[in-house]
Amino acid sequence: MIPRAGELDLEWLFKVRTVVARIGEMDCARWWNTNGQLGRQGAWVVRRALPRTHYFAQARSVIAAAANRCAETFDPPGCVTLWRLTDGIEERLDVLWEQWLDDAVAWRPFFERVAGLSSTDVAATLREFDLVSAEEAEKRASIKKSSDGRSVQLPFLFDGGRQTVAVLALAFGAGSAGHLVVPYARTEDA
Repeated sequence: MIPRAGELDLEWLFKVRTVVARIGEMDCARWWNTNGQLGRQGAWVVRRALPRTHYFAQARSVIAAAANRCAETFDPPGCVTLWRLTDGIEERLDVLWEQWLDDAVAWRPFFERVAGLSSTDVAATLREFDLVSAEEAEKRASIKKSSDGRSVQLPFLFDGGRQTVAVLALAFGAGSAGHLVVPYARTEDA
């Protein structure tokens, strides 16, 4: 599905979320309490119960764990995070999810590549997957952690666009192994 002008590419969003979710697992950056679930062992275990859709089950589970952990760490009102965007975006994503399940075989190369990840370098990994641009990485480089070290506020409002979401994802790089930093952006409503 090709997004309309000004509309966020939800397949791209899902891939970004999945890559960041894998980086945050306990066998990588240790940000949320899943251990290799998006890795090869996780695929082997989940495939037994869900042979056709196991990749999506793995991703949904780790993304939910990441969202929960981030909300526990830092959950400001009137803001979005990579895991909780606007209701409209999340609803459209849910609709597409069903279509992707019907074409699960086409997603296999992506998920197998994700399973092989062991890096904790968010920017390098997202660039390696061709999910962010050099310009987006530069925007992230100028953003600093909050004084409490738990969060990173984007210096611009959330506009629902690709660049803002890319910077939200890249800003996870402000954390380190075992130390989660939650990137967020204020909405116009805040």
